Amino acid sequence: MIVLIARYQGKPGQGNAIEAALKQMAPQVAASEPGCKFYQVCRSQENSDQFLLYEQYVDEAALLHHRETPHFQQLIEGTVVPLLEKREREMYTLVVGS
Repeated sequence: MIVLIARYQGKPGQGNAIEAALKQMAPQVAASEPGCKFYQVCRSQENSDQFLLYEQYVDEAALLHHRETPHFQQLIEGTVVPLLEKREREMYTLVVGS
């Protein structure tokens, strides 16, 4: 299982627009990506323009598929990324999970 942690720092005042796009993304992932087992978005309580995404994929192919979907291209690459000051991603291998 591959775990992806993404941290998004939005440009000042863009938090609501980022949240709106991410809220559209989650149901599309659930409906069309069986290889994505967990997709969660969190918004910082201290900085309303900061987000943390936690995602789990069954394998590398599922993660690559995620990045190639039309909804990822439209909502993340096309909508969210232009609203960001910084985007960081970290990859992990799940060791223990429930």
